[in-house]
Amino acid sequence: MHEPDITYLGESSAAVIACIPEGATRILDIGCGMGGNARLLATRGLLVDGITLSQREANEAKRHCDNVYIQDLEMGLPPLPDGRLYDTVICSHVLEHLVSPEKLLTGIRDRLDTSGRLIVALPNLLHWKSRLRLLFGRFDYAESGLMDRTHVRWYSFASAQRMLEQQHFTVTAAFVQGGLPLGPLRRVLSRCLTEPLDRAACRLAPGLLGHEMIYVARAG
Repeated sequence: MHEPDITYLGESSAAVIACIPEGATRILDIGCGMGGNARLLATRGLLVDGITLSQREANEAKRHCDNVYIQDLEMGLPPLPDGRLYDTVICSHVLEHLVSPEKLLTGIRDRLDTSGRLIVALPNLLHWKSRLRLLFGRFDYAESGLMDRTHVRWYSFASAQRMLEQQHFTVTAAFVQGGLPLGPLRRVLSRCLTEPLDRAACRLAPGLLGHEMIYVARAG
């Protein structure tokens, strides 16, 4: 198994954490990194199991997670205790690193309890900045961001939802994090004005203005 030469905190955006339902008790954080989410969720009394590919990340994540598993996610979920189900599975910025996410999604579906939810976060290939780069013929890998050199698949707002539905999930919420391209105006306009404008614009054109796409889904 390949040992990554980089490590991640593994902390999702506040919008992802906000999707965890009240009453949840046990969380599976896929791609947990060094346990960033578990550290935050422990303050709410939640038990978090984490999965990472890196032994270095796992060593740190054990400080915050109930259990940590090391697994190449191309192979699906690791062996988990018999009968263990989860209220919530977090899959934040993971699927873009997998050539074939279907096996992982099947395993997730089988590990959700009857009211359980899958929370997926992905970068948006068709964000307006990315569209401009592609328009001008730029497709260059980078150390982070949309064109992270470890990304092997890219998704649009529509194609990501379609993929989840094809894997027998029902998407109950889909939204983006992003905003209007206001440039220097952001330095002079009040946030009381820009934040409502950003929210409204992202609802109207999520595939254009969202840099991060977030989906909440249930099995079936």
